[in-house]
Amino acid sequence: MQLEQLISQMTPTLYERLRTAVETGKWFDGNRLDDNQREICLQAVMIYQAKVEKSNQHMTIGDNGEIVHKTRQDFKNELKLEQEAMIARFKQS
Repeated sequence: MQLEQLISQMTPTLYERLRTAVETGKWFDGNRLDDNQREICLQAVMIYQAKVEKSNQHMTIGDNGEIVHKTRQDFKNELKLEQEAMIARFKQS
């Protein structure tokens, strides 16, 4: 199975487990990842972030496979928009 096919079938729970495994170097049951497992899991996490999650974190992988860095101003703008949306939802209730 190709990696991108696997990503399209990956659940958010599996993604979180793989991401945690890459971050800690251990599977959820405590067993250590070998170098090959860690490399494959990291690739899967990066592709999932780019193709599925479209994360708004400081540093992620974009649709084109490039690393995306956000500036402090980008974060401030996003936070302001989120707060305004939350206030608008609260006022509607």
